[in-house]
Amino acid sequence: MRKQLEVPGDFAAEVLADATRSVQNLPLPAADATDVPFVTIDPKGSRDLDQAIHIAREGDGYVVRYAIADVAAFVHPGGALDGETHRRGETLYFPDLRVPLHPPALSEDAASLLPGEVRPAVLWRIGLARDGAVTSTEVSRARVRSTAQLDYVGVQAALDRGELPEPIAALPDVGRARLALARARHAIDLDLPEQVVEPDGPRGYRLTVRAPLPVERYNAEISLLTGICAASIMLAGGVGILRTVPPPAAGALAALQRAAHALGITWPHGARAGDVLDGLDRADPHHVAFIEHAVALLRGAGYTPFDGAPPAQPMHSGIGAPYAHVTAPLRRLVDRYGTEICLALHAGEPVPDWVRPALATLPDEMQRADHLAHEVDRAVVDATEAWLLRDRVGDVFHAIVIDADEHAGTVVLDEPPVRARCAGAGLPVGERIDVRLTAADVEQRTVRFERAR
Repeated sequence: MRKQLEVPGDFAAEVLADATRSVQNLPLPAADATDVPFVTIDPKGSRDLDQAIHIAREGDGYVVRYAIADVAAFVHPGGALDGETHRRGETLYFPDLRVPLHPPALSEDAASLLPGEVRPAVLWRIGLARDGAVTSTEVSRARVRSTAQLDYVGVQAALDRGELPEPIAALPDVGRARLALARARHAIDLDLPEQVVEPDGPRGYRLTVRAPLPVERYNAEISLLTGICAASIMLAGGVGILRTVPPPAAGALAALQRAAHALGITWPHGARAGDVLDGLDRADPHHVAFIEHAVALLRGAGYTPFDGAPPAQPMHSGIGAPYAHVTAPLRRLVDRYGTEICLALHAGEPVPDWVRPALATLPDEMQRADHLAHEVDRAVVDATEAWLLRDRVGDVFHAIVIDADEHAGTVVLDEPPVRARCAGAGLPVGERIDVRLTAADVEQRTVRFERAR
């Protein structure tokens, strides 16, 4: 599959040599924040740790300290490593391995915020009021040291026991406050469970459906908060690169309202789409089918650079605010550039000479990388679905119809949780039906069903 999709292979010798030199000659920032007991929260077993967090209560509000791996300290503009990161764009994830943006010597070692190690970082200090509103933003370079590597399942268990460690004891309160502000912005949060392919011992792989844990949503709000602050700095300074999503098209909204009526979902007069979505039950098949229709509201995502006048459309309509990528530089190229812009603007210094020229080419580079990442994710799931069902052609399965037109539709099986096209006119959206497997081709990565009568 990696060969078919033309996924980058091993790093060239000159790229690895460039990375080795950067590690050997690394100067640490003068500012010392190693007294702050940061922790990281990532999927279990992760090594490419971009972010470390510490939240403190201060008066009636909070201070969020968010340390981001300082990748620019390792990547020299114009060097072999720099060129390779522009060719790759972002890290790609397969069930058996990662195809990293940076050599593992950086992404999983010297630049990663591993526990107990002093690392160069870009440190965001964001003051919040009690309701989660931003009261102050600072960003600068500092050396940091994470005190623990936590994972989402373990943190959720600690939260359920009421035993969160001190550095993130206030994370649920901040997360809930920021989610309330997102609702006030009428953010469009689809929040659907995702299909995930996982190793399954000697048998190969299994397909599961995974819903985000509450702590994942709270932690994601810290990243979104930082990206919103970064966009504010860029817009105030007149230079930057935003992650943008245009407002939903009138046709898409009208189609979604028709779908709501057909599925028996109440859409109060004057209500915004994001507010309707927020009140739905992700366990209700009718509601899930409606949310699938709502994906059309967030089409047109892109990267919007500007240097001078702000862009005519600066919004990320899914978030409900201007937003910039700055929190995952180990895994995404554009974050390194967005971070450097914020550091320069906040310090009142010129934006580095190597940053400004790249603003013209970054959107195409990132769109190409995002497209490949989407192809990889889809291909992995499609191939696994076909592999799991390869010996079951002719079998009948229980399924939910999540979309349909006059000739066919899309169904999701109860088990295994396969999503596929199903032939048949008049499929009842939001209802359960029986479907018969008519094809499962692993090489072509296709699965097809028909309605079972």
